[in-house]
Amino acid sequence: MKTQRRQRTLSIRTAAVRLLNKKRNEQGDVPGWVMITLMSAGIVTALTAIAGPRLSTMLDAALASVGG
Repeated sequence: MKTQRRQRTLSIRTAAVRLLNKKRNEQGDVPGWVMITLMSAGIVTALTAIAGPRLSTMLDAALASVGG
């Protein structure tokens, strides 16, 4: 009887430890995500600065052809 109770307690503790470890592992790498977000924003800004006038001209021409 004591052996079964001990095994059950041990398995509950093991499950709790695994759950806590899994939660810690799922937090992710926040500085890495911040870096990726900032780099993506920088790329979009650079492309807009370089190709902005041409894209604007293309959009105006497309809207004019649809609008009649």
